[in-house]
Amino acid sequence: MKKLLGRIICLVFVSFFSLFALVAQDQVPVGQGFYQEFQTISDSQKRFDFFFNTSNRYNQNSGFDWLDSVNVYLNDAEKEKDSIAINHYKTLQAQIYYDLGDYDKSLAISKELYEIKQNWSIDAQAILLNLMDQTYSQLELYNQQIEIRKEKKELGITEDVAFYDIYSNLGLHRQAMQDYILSEQKKIEETDYFAKAIFDNNVGDYLRLDKSYPTALNRYNKASSWINLYLNDVTKTKTDKSRVESEKLIAIIQGNIGKCYTLLHQYEEAIPYLEKSIDGIKALSKDQFSSDLIENRLTIAECYLNLGNYEKATDYLSNNLNPIKSENILKKDRLFASYYARTNDYKNEALYLKRIIRLRDSISANKTEIRDQQRATLIAEDQAYTKSKIEEQNQALEQSREDMVDQENRIQLVFISLIFTLLGFAGLVYAYLKSIKNQRLIAEQKHIIENALVEKDSLLKEIHHRVKNNLQMVSSLLSLQTKNTRSKAAIEALEEGKSRVKAMALIHQKLYQNEDLSVIEMQGYIESLINSVQSVYKKGGHNINITVDAEGVELDIDRAIPFGLILNELVSNSFKYAFPNNEDDGKIYIHLRKVAEQKGFFEYTDNGVGLPDDTDDRANSSMGIRLMNRLVNQLQSTLNIDKTSEGVRFWFNFK
Repeated sequence: MKKLLGRIICLVFVSFFSLFALVAQDQVPVGQGFYQEFQTISDSQKRFDFFFNTSNRYNQNSGFDWLDSVNVYLNDAEKEKDSIAINHYKTLQAQIYYDLGDYDKSLAISKELYEIKQNWSIDAQAILLNLMDQTYSQLELYNQQIEIRKEKKELGITEDVAFYDIYSNLGLHRQAMQDYILSEQKKIEETDYFAKAIFDNNVGDYLRLDKSYPTALNRYNKASSWINLYLNDVTKTKTDKSRVESEKLIAIIQGNIGKCYTLLHQYEEAIPYLEKSIDGIKALSKDQFSSDLIENRLTIAECYLNLGNYEKATDYLSNNLNPIKSENILKKDRLFASYYARTNDYKNEALYLKRIIRLRDSISANKTEIRDQQRATLIAEDQAYTKSKIEEQNQALEQSREDMVDQENRIQLVFISLIFTLLGFAGLVYAYLKSIKNQRLIAEQKHIIENALVEKDSLLKEIHHRVKNNLQMVSSLLSLQTKNTRSKAAIEALEEGKSRVKAMALIHQKLYQNEDLSVIEMQGYIESLINSVQSVYKKGGHNINITVDAEGVELDIDRAIPFGLILNELVSNSFKYAFPNNEDDGKIYIHLRKVAEQKGFFEYTDNGVGLPDDTDDRANSSMGIRLMNRLVNQLQSTLNIDKTSEGVRFWFNFK
């Protein structure tokens, strides 16, 4: 009976404490964010580490909330004269001001910390120098940015000094892309889909800024595919930080795709991408300044303005849109001026036009000279860095030679001692020394041969360069002849001839730009050829969706020249005849692949009006078709033409 009573009492106590625990659990705040967690930390070093290791720190509280708390902690540290804590909180201040878009304040605090950073840990110095690097970039102070990057290299924070983003900021987008690809592509592992997404997105940025919009759009679509592949890869564990970075990258890529469609005047296609990008960036940064967000809002306002939806356009332009960069401020004023012009409010239009002129004049007064100075400084630094790399390599080579000489001297001493002590091995020593001499002779001959090959490559590149220049001169002569000719038929014939000459010149240009002078990479050549043809036929081609599928295909010059002329004829004909009404849904598909080692397949289709019914009768009289048949014969093949229900298809196999 007593045991039973004891069990009942124990059960009552257990039930009571369980109920108390549940009630207490209900009192614990739910959904505690990073900001609240940051406030529970007492040590300045731990707060510092927590802040910089939290990528989505503004998920629930804005930067202003964080700044208020950091200011309180900084005041307490100053009262206690805790220099370490003061440095921690000032670094947090500088980062928060940067995140809020107040770059001047951020830089002022960073400069103060820069003077006393010598005794900091390398990780803390890396955070400060990376922040100053980004801030100088935003303020367009590229000379100072270069100095910071050199210091990062000296401290071992970065392995190399890269200048491609600065080249792009100074308007040298093509140079930036070439340096970026050369520097970064080799570092990406085959299965690192996230790094591939970042790489293709950055290359797309350089192409878009260089006005190669269709090619940039292809790169952005590739980047989107890579990031989706990364997120769907169940074999790799994703941390919260990596997921947040992936969501940010997706939002940025969507915005870039929307910008490309806008630049191609495909406004309805651009709007969904821009809206998703804006929503994604807002969700990931509460009140945090984002240059991407500003640019996307300006771009979507431009789309709605061109589509006649003025209410939506002004909503995006007016709702707390405070651009910092001068080009974004100019774009905002231009959009407002365009809006007032379309709504017949000429007074406000004149006001914004005056603002644009005033701002543009203030920018152009010093910016051109400053940019020229910055470019000169950058080129000088780049050359100096390249020279220093060469000197380092030469020093390493010289040291290696000295080591080899020392080693050889030691070996000779050993052999001499062996000769005097072990005469029986004299023949062996003699044979060994003779073999070393032969190896040196072989090495010298190999060096001579390698130099001859380098000289041969240089001469070949020079020949291709001169051939390209001569062909360009022919093209210029044809252009002059066009201006002095009144016959419409003659002008068209001269323009066609000029287009064909350009196609051949492009082959030689690609060859002397290539490291391998024997082959041409066809994907880049076809894209460049299409851009060249588009520049000739300015009235059409800009609304046509062109898809090129020739990745990884390389051809020698004997096959590339006839192939380029064939493609020039096909694309020119599509632009001239296939889409007479400049339809928005026009499509061209170019497919080139290798079937075997020496065999290939080519296919060209468009969804235009197709060929006329008497095409077979015209084949013998048409210059274009006769030219294509002869060129295809050079490729040891036959041109096939299929009339489809929508458009036309040309195809052939070639050797």
